[in-house]
Amino acid sequence: MNSSTDYEIKFSGMVKDFFGKIFTRNILNLSNSLHLFRTWMSQRRAVAIREKWLREGVQSPPFMIISITAKCNLACKGCYSHAQHRSRETEMSAEKLRSVIGEAGELGTSVILIAGGEPLVRPEIMDITAGFPEIVFPMFTNGLLLNDALIGRMKKQKNLVPIVSLEGGMIETDSRRGGGVFANVLRVMDKLASGNVLYGTSVTVTRENFDTVTSGEFIGSLLGKKCGVFIYVEYVPVREGTDHLTLTEEQKIELRRLLDEWGRKHRAQFIGFPGDEEIFGGCLASGRGFVHISPEGRLEPCPFAPYSDTDVNQMSLRSALASDFLRKIRENHHLLKETRGGCALWENRQWVASLMK
Repeated sequence: MNSSTDYEIKFSGMVKDFFGKIFTRNILNLSNSLHLFRTWMSQRRAVAIREKWLREGVQSPPFMIISITAKCNLACKGCYSHAQHRSRETEMSAEKLRSVIGEAGELGTSVILIAGGEPLVRPEIMDITAGFPEIVFPMFTNGLLLNDALIGRMKKQKNLVPIVSLEGGMIETDSRRGGGVFANVLRVMDKLASGNVLYGTSVTVTRENFDTVTSGEFIGSLLGKKCGVFIYVEYVPVREGTDHLTLTEEQKIELRRLLDEWGRKHRAQFIGFPGDEEIFGGCLASGRGFVHISPEGRLEPCPFAPYSDTDVNQMSLRSALASDFLRKIRENHHLLKETRGGCALWENRQWVASLMK
């Protein structure tokens, strides 16, 4: 068995285990458990589809991130999107988004993370994702646009999973996102919980907020609000002068230990990003495990590597995935291991940019 097959089995196994655990957590809720069982079966079928395409020479990622807009209703300090100074171009139309997602499903991509900006400034994403019940759509949101009407739709549209962002407690969240945001987010979480909507939270982990966001008090308070998914994103210093916020090596090791411990102890799911990619033989970006599409339709290796030689507005997703640029990164995945900044591609961005030549 070759190393490529090894990592794909591990990655696919983790995805199936993720939904299997959530299924167990919701076994007493008939509506949720039936949906999650169908989702688990869809994930199994997607593995077979990806294996078929791989035999035909097509590297189809299990996981995709689509940033559907750069617009946002907040102006958070240190925003990744603003820090990358992307040019403002026409964003993909609803029709193009629907087409790209359909292509991804045909290639066996079974989890598509919806990001922004703030995705809900484009409310049509609800209609688009509803058309692909076999795909799971985690949606990173600041939560402030999640009104009663949208939450009511999410009760029925169970393949869309809101992931509400926090920076820690009230002090950390409001200092970065604005006064009153933390209290509003907690109210939204209460509504999601009372509506029996599967939801999660995402936390950008820095050297400064590490103790707060890994404390038993922080985890316990969110578990008490029926939060089912915790995503810890290691800080990447895309803004100059912020290297001091990256996790220390000791903190990175401790975070991985804690995520594993919490996953065994609680019935929620705990995920680290980019996580310990060494078990997969290096970086999973560029379609090896996941890929990113920018609001304008550029197919990029990763949200932290805003480089592209392909545009899904001009070609099929399958053709774009076969680009020389992405292939060169995939072929060097073993050289792209964990770094002090959390993202190997960002740490080696000069090399990544040189591939464009």
